[in-house]
Amino acid sequence: METSEILKKVRKIEIKTRGLSRNIFAGQYHSAFKGRGMAFSEVREYQFGDDVRDIDWNVTARFHRPYVKVFEEERELTVMLLVDVSGSLNYGTVRQTKRDMTTEIAATLAFSAIQNNDKIGVIFFSDKIEKYIPPKKGRKHILYIIREMLDFHPESYKTDVGMAIEFLTKVMKRRCTAFLLSDFYTRSAFDDVLDISNRKHDVVAIQVYDLSAKELPDIGLLKVRDAETGHEMLIDTSSKKLRRAHTAYWMQRQNELRHTFTRCNVDHVSVSTSEDYVKKLMMLFDKRA
Repeated sequence: METSEILKKVRKIEIKTRGLSRNIFAGQYHSAFKGRGMAFSEVREYQFGDDVRDIDWNVTARFHRPYVKVFEEERELTVMLLVDVSGSLNYGTVRQTKRDMTTEIAATLAFSAIQNNDKIGVIFFSDKIEKYIPPKKGRKHILYIIREMLDFHPESYKTDVGMAIEFLTKVMKRRCTAFLLSDFYTRSAFDDVLDISNRKHDVVAIQVYDLSAKELPDIGLLKVRDAETGHEMLIDTSSKKLRRAHTAYWMQRQNELRHTFTRCNVDHVSVSTSEDYVKKLMMLFDKRA
């Protein structure tokens, strides 16, 4: 993609998603994600009813009477976007590819974050960490992130969600809010690493999928290609049995995915490329508020 074309796309996405962030999501984002973390503020003398777990033993020993730590809600967040850039995200049969929608959602979240003076960073992943952009503030930083999302060429086309979550846990020392954006076409379980990460951070999962993953159209013989492995095969979509099996497989995978998120206490939402992601995000924010 040429530089001028990329800049036009960046500008188009900025106009759309910054407007959404300012006019629609400002309040919802703030109430959904603010105040989730606590920061140390000061110490004061122990009072009856204080939690003994908050006692600062060093200060207590120095003054020979009990002191407790006082915490306050953190006024700014660090937001991390974990963006799947594997081959399957390049697929789309309706208005746009999964990658296009993922980019828009990520940009909307990014502009929502800077309106609240939050830092934002990105982890691009396939079955490896493709690129890590440390958290920073500001419009210039976000435009750089969007530009990278639009023109990023991964070294691998496969997916390993668990590896990306594990990297987040290692690289982010302080608590952050992490948005995991993927179609979740991963071949390995990630329950354990997600559970560990969500205990340290606030992880939110956003699944982007194409309708054909749920229901095959009846269009006769169709050559399909696995975007991650390159494997090709010919299927007969006029077969009701095949279409039913395809839908049943989708439902099974979705149930397993929902079970994973529920067990790990991770808020999640699924949105197809034919849907309005704004409504889905607002539902997610309202649920958390």
